[in-house]
Amino acid sequence: MVRSKNDDNPAVSQDNSFAIARMQFDRIADRLRLDTATRELLRSPLREHHFAIPIRMDDGTRRVFRGLRVQHNDARGPFKGGIRFHPSASSDEVRALAMAMTWKTAVVDLPLGGAKGGIVCDPRELSDGEQERLCRGWVRQMARAIGPAIDVPAPDMMTSAKHMAWMLDEFEVIFGVKAPGCVTGKPLGLGGSLGRTEATGYGVVLALQQALQQIGIRTEDTLASVQGFGKVAQHAVRRYVALGGTVIAVSAWDRRERRAHTFHSKRGLNPDVLVGITDEFGGIDRAKATALGYDVLDGSAWLEQNVDILIPAALENQITDANVGRVHGRVKVVAEGANGPTTPGADAALEDRGVLVVPDVLANAGGVTCSYFEQVQGSTNDYWRRDQVFERLDACLASALSAVHDIAEHRGLSLRDAAYLLAVDRVVQACRARGWV
Repeated sequence: MVRSKNDDNPAVSQDNSFAIARMQFDRIADRLRLDTATRELLRSPLREHHFAIPIRMDDGTRRVFRGLRVQHNDARGPFKGGIRFHPSASSDEVRALAMAMTWKTAVVDLPLGGAKGGIVCDPRELSDGEQERLCRGWVRQMARAIGPAIDVPAPDMMTSAKHMAWMLDEFEVIFGVKAPGCVTGKPLGLGGSLGRTEATGYGVVLALQQALQQIGIRTEDTLASVQGFGKVAQHAVRRYVALGGTVIAVSAWDRRERRAHTFHSKRGLNPDVLVGITDEFGGIDRAKATALGYDVLDGSAWLEQNVDILIPAALENQITDANVGRVHGRVKVVAEGANGPTTPGADAALEDRGVLVVPDVLANAGGVTCSYFEQVQGSTNDYWRRDQVFERLDACLASALSAVHDIAEHRGLSLRDAAYLLAVDRVVQACRARGWV
């Protein structure tokens, strides 16, 4: 089933990601003095796809999973955004993420729009065969609404290159063509890009470095605490440690106990050792971590560490009005590796305390930037060396970071408001040029 969604009054709550995303947009729309039609166009997705995915399980039984794809805006180019597998994936969450992707691609000035999708499932409880059937089922439902010039999916939470390979194959089987640009984040042998796996975490640290320079602190003099140890966090931690920083705490999900733990060491955590005891979904083995001498604390303990930097790189709405008071007074920078990890109330409280928040649309834009590079390489059949990828990535992110910092300084805005102002204005101009508003 495909339906357009124009619900203008979601319950405004600290747990409603879409309500929060709209509140952030409304604040910028007021600054830009947008007319009613433009506001209505950008406050809601252009279209949504909601559907059932029936598959046969390994034991021969049948199960029906729910799939969705929210396409927010494509005025600047094809829809772009990841597909997540998560048991708590919801329509409002995906709507918020799709809207954020529109701003994210615009703030780094990519010729792309914004979308997001998912399947309500827990891949940690599914075999590879069951996951493959889910991926192929999702593509069968969406095949005529995605493609290199329409909507380009990518990996997201608990999905990876192997899932993109299955999706690519199903798309090509359906249409009888080779279309390496129909998804990004693919394995290298199927047209993936060197550097794509590391790009998001790399970009988080690049944005963090600029924030530290802005407040006159050297990376090597800082301590950090991180929430999450999936693809983004692993590469962010590696990059940050390589630059001389010290990570003393990492929070990760315990698959066996079904809850998070914070792994802590005053001497600093070794990211390469941690990766060696981490599963494909970012879960760290508690017993092995304990054997290595790491302290195991409550899952929320990452938030209250005596550090200079917090990097939330897991789920949405993790720093909230209710817990922001637990953030240590030493913290100077919050670099948002996750999408939407800080609620508006917590954001305001951190700003009042003088904490510099590097917003998600800027901090974690390295992944979508490298995905765009992958699209370009696939469409031209010209694949770049790793150093070429990172040279282009550095240039693109540096330009965006500089533009946002200039707007923030000249207009007296937070980095979040400056990033949104730049992004929303770019999307508005594209919509007007097309005659949509």
